[in-house]
Parts: sequence; structure tokens; C-alpha cells
Amino acid sequence: MNDFAPPSQALLVVDVQKAGVTGERAVPGAAGLLERVAALIAGARAGGALVVHLQNDGAPGSDDEPHTPGWELHLPIGAGPAEVVIRKTRDDGFADTGLGDLLAGAGAESLVVCGVMSEMCVQATARTALALGHQVVLPYDAHATQDIPAAPGISAAVPAAVVSRVAAWAISGDAEVTVRAEDVTFAAPPGTRRAPAGERPASP
Repeated sequence: MNDFAPPSQALLVVDVQKAGVTGERAVPGAAGLLERVAALIAGARAGGALVVHLQNDGAPGSDDEPHTPGWELHLPIGAGPAEVVIRKTRDDGFADTGLGDLLAGAGAESLVVCGVMSEMCVQATARTALALGHQVVLPYDAHATQDIPAAPGISAAVPAAVVSRVAAWAISGDAEVTVRAEDVTFAAPPGTRRAPAGERPASP
């Protein structure tokens, strides 16, 4: 693993909701992505790190409209104070949520960010984490997005893997973006976690 990345004290799982990882609209390679994200979650739990599942509340009629099948988180949520779900309405997981206070209260300085979509919610959340002074690891094989369709007369289609790589490269000067998910390690943050306003406790 790159020396830039110490054992991380928190894992942010961004929008791993059924609309984005199952069915006809799933991101390319969704099965492999889910395996790697699940392994990161297992590693974070074993290491005592904070696990935060971000859940996007989409607009009415969207695939991730609240309380529709596509809105549901796909991976099981663990019980206990070190694993929480935070709902959001914007790409940036810190915007108008208690995420920043949660991380600060736990003393979590080093973060892993994973999930979907690479160039939208994943990148926006990672950028704010960096701006707040966190060390950020964005494993190259643990975030994904959709292909960008061709625009006739402007550009050919852009494969999803290229979009993800470019999204990560845009923050590569400040974040670790070339490490594999299987090489990430975790440790417990030093502080005691306190639930901020708007946070939904994890359930078994």
C-alpha cells in the first residue's frame, strides 16, 4: 500500500442504493464493485473504524426517490454506535448533513471513500473531506459510474471506467487514488462517536 495512506479511521459508503447497483440501470461491473465495497465494510468493522452509509434522497419520480425500492441501501447495515446511515439531498455528503460533526466528534482524520457515482457524489464528498483537512483514500476499484453516451457531432461515448478514472485523477494531487480496495487498512478513531442531528441510527 502507498505510504501516503495510513490506516483509515472512517469509511464513507456513498449511495450504494439498489437503483445504482441492481437491474438494468446498474453501473457496469456492479457485482465486483459490491464485493469490494462489502470487503471494505468488513475490514472497517473489524478494525473498529466508523462506517457511514450515505443515502441519497432523490427528487420525486427519480430512481432513488425516498421509500421506493431503488432508494433502499443494497448492503446490510451493521448494528452498533460505530455504523450509521446519513441521508442527503445533494451530491456532497457533507452538505446540510451531520457528517462533518460526526467525523469531528469521533476524531476521524483519515477516510476511505467508495461507492457511486464516481464523478458526482463520490468526488464531491471526497473534495469536501479534503477541504476539511481529512486524509482521503479513494480506492480505484471501489467506486463506479455509468458510461457517458455519445453526443453526435461533439464526442464519442466515454466508457464508465474512463469516467471513474478521470474523476479520481482530478483529486489525485491531494488524495490517494491508486490503491486497491484489498490493500486498505483500518483503525479505530480516538474519539467517542456522538449522533448529530438528522442521523438515522443503524439497524441490524
